Amino acid sequence: VQLVESGGGMVQTGGSLRLSCTASGFISDEYTIGWFRQAPGKEREGVSCINTVDDRAYYADSVKGRFTISRDNPKSTAYLVMTNLKPEDTAVYYCNAHSLVFRSDFWGQGTQVTVSS
Repeated sequence: VQLVESGGGMVQTGGSLRLSCTASGFISDEYTIGWFRQAPGKEREGVSCINTVDDRAYYADSVKGRFTISRDNPKSTAYLVMTNLKPEDTAVYYCNAHSLVFRSDFWGQGTQVTVSS
């Protein structure tokens, strides 16, 4: 079972990035996929998630209107498109797959996003 994030990097304020989260070893379309982030010295916080029923997406207030989450089930991949990035978006971004039915919770290793002013 594995979640692998990619797509992080360094951008200037106002730039964009697309993070990817690819699952293997389990049927990811049966899991809610979430993106979390952790900045230095801060607790990990939820950024966005997408459910399994109707792909309804939820966003933290701090990223609404700037980030978009999506999933491509045949590819076992979820995405987080981040636009109009701000320095306060700088963090390690983690992908999470969660299922209450299977009582399972998986995390990726994280990908660094750095936004310079």
